Amino acid sequence: MTSILLAMQGAVSQGILWSVMALGVFITFKVLDCADMTVDGSFALGGAVSAVMILKGVDPFLSLFIAVAAGMIAGTVTAVLNTKLQIPILLAGILTQLALYSVNIRVMGQPNTPLNGVSTIVTILRDITSMQKSIITLILGIVIAAALVFILYWFFGTELGSAIRATGNNEYMVRALGVNTDMMKIIGLFLGNGLVALSGALVGQSQGYADVQMGQGAIVIGLASIIIGEVIFDFLVSAFKFKLSFAHKLLSVIIGSILYRLIIAIVLQLGMKSTDLKLLTATIVAAALALPVLKSKLPSSKNKKIAA
Repeated sequence: MTSILLAMQGAVSQGILWSVMALGVFITFKVLDCADMTVDGSFALGGAVSAVMILKGVDPFLSLFIAVAAGMIAGTVTAVLNTKLQIPILLAGILTQLALYSVNIRVMGQPNTPLNGVSTIVTILRDITSMQKSIITLILGIVIAAALVFILYWFFGTELGSAIRATGNNEYMVRALGVNTDMMKIIGLFLGNGLVALSGALVGQSQGYADVQMGQGAIVIGLASIIIGEVIFDFLVSAFKFKLSFAHKLLSVIIGSILYRLIIAIVLQLGMKSTDLKLLTATIVAAALALPVLKSKLPSSKNKKIAA
């Protein structure tokens, strides 16, 4: 029991850090309605840049901003390939992701960069507070995630943010109103991949190393977090009859990321092999996607539709 509780504590801490990546995926996939596959590469790019900067003597906190800038550049490359060169967004993201594999190795000079013996944000806060690593990671993640939810809620309520959301809802209508939809896509991918790189930098500093493969499957994890959060909040909306706001959607992404990590931690403690995690992730995503369809086919749901 103790081992399960410790595993769950670590899972919550990691879930918070990975939720920053899920927020980035939320911007591109849900807000902008773009199937951006850059994520796997930009996540590892954030970790690689942050690790190399720290080893070169840059302050760990400052390295986060440099990592975000690198992720934003990666997102801009994908956006330019899509909007200016007319390459389909799915293919543009795959091309950028493929290129980033080589870029990340170039940045680190090797496939893996350990951070042993150097100060990271986690070790600095641990020395100051004398708290456990998992507790520090949890608190750090909560502060950053809460700040990002507040900033994103404010930004997407502005005229520019509303234009980006409108572009994702109906690009042709927004273009007819005189909005430069290409620029809206560039800004959306710019911001989304910046958050993904920030998450990669935080995870890298938390685990004590950066690896060229650390972002593998990040896009699926991000989607799983978004879908799980949506399912949970859809249930709450139907149960308590409240209006789902944009702030609730942002919060659902964070909760979904935590729940995803908790599920993974629990099944690993119950004896599942780590090599089966991708199969489990695919099953979770498929089940979450199929749930609304299955729910609509239930007799009770059909009766409600007839009554309406």
